[in-house]
Amino acid sequence: MGSLLDTPRARGAFALRAVMRPPWSLRILAESPLTLITPISGDVWVVPDGDSPLFLEPGDIAITRTPLHYTVACSPEEKPQVVVHRGQDCRDLLGNSLHQEMTHDVRTWGNDPQGSTLFLVGAYERSSDISPRLLRALPPLLVLSRQDWQSPLVPLLCDEMLKDEPGQAAVLDRLLDLLLTAVLKAWLAAQDKSAPLAWRVQEDRIVERALQLIHDQPARPWTLEKLALEAGASRASLARRFQNIVGEAPMAFLTQWRMAMAADLLCQPNETVETVSGKVGYATASAFSSAFKRTRGISPREHKVQLARQLS
Repeated sequence: MGSLLDTPRARGAFALRAVMRPPWSLRILAESPLTLITPISGDVWVVPDGDSPLFLEPGDIAITRTPLHYTVACSPEEKPQVVVHRGQDCRDLLGNSLHQEMTHDVRTWGNDPQGSTLFLVGAYERSSDISPRLLRALPPLLVLSRQDWQSPLVPLLCDEMLKDEPGQAAVLDRLLDLLLTAVLKAWLAAQDKSAPLAWRVQEDRIVERALQLIHDQPARPWTLEKLALEAGASRASLARRFQNIVGEAPMAFLTQWRMAMAADLLCQPNETVETVSGKVGYATASAFSSAFKRTRGISPREHKVQLARQLS
């Protein structure tokens, strides 16, 4: 469990205070890797596609993971007035941007700055901020009741969201990491044997060491033999233990981790396919491009073009 809870590392996460006046309803199509929603005041319902509505009261917290689509509203029957697309792009039902008219104070957004409903949203926007195995271990939607956990982090995060100071984004990133870790720790404690194997398995220092090496040094020219040597195991032992705990082979996990990092790096305007290839462990742009397309279904250049269109 410790190695899973150590993986969240937010970088420029989305943090927002949503202030709403009923009736209101938001259709969420953002597909952020992981999103936390917690009410401060008022009624909040989360309605996942194809599943039953869930009511949140102040102190409760919900976590959604990609690719779940859902609605957040004042009641399960309320029809959406706002659609939140990828990149937290908010539009009305006709496709008109609502960014300017619904943005109020620092990190404060909603249909009425004096609205009676206030809830916090924290979203991890980069795939590489959350490990694939953590995402696989979580259900599409989990809710933790206020009776099942206690933490001072939510009011602290709410206060910090209002500050506009140098370095504030880094403060919010770390608070979001702490909040997510605290919630998942409490959620895990409430689970029974039906919880995912990744949560229930006994700690394995060898696998944990291998994961740490991959996370910290993805560009190294790893082979199974080199990784096993530094993790303190034989190739066969590492491969078997890694597969049992993580659910895939070490080299397959390494490739997925590299591609997640590459996808985020390609978002940066100063990065090219050539520069990114070296940063994620490929000797040539051609080899990197082949691996990226094989893993994600499009080439790195196509991925970069798509990102530019989304941001335009």
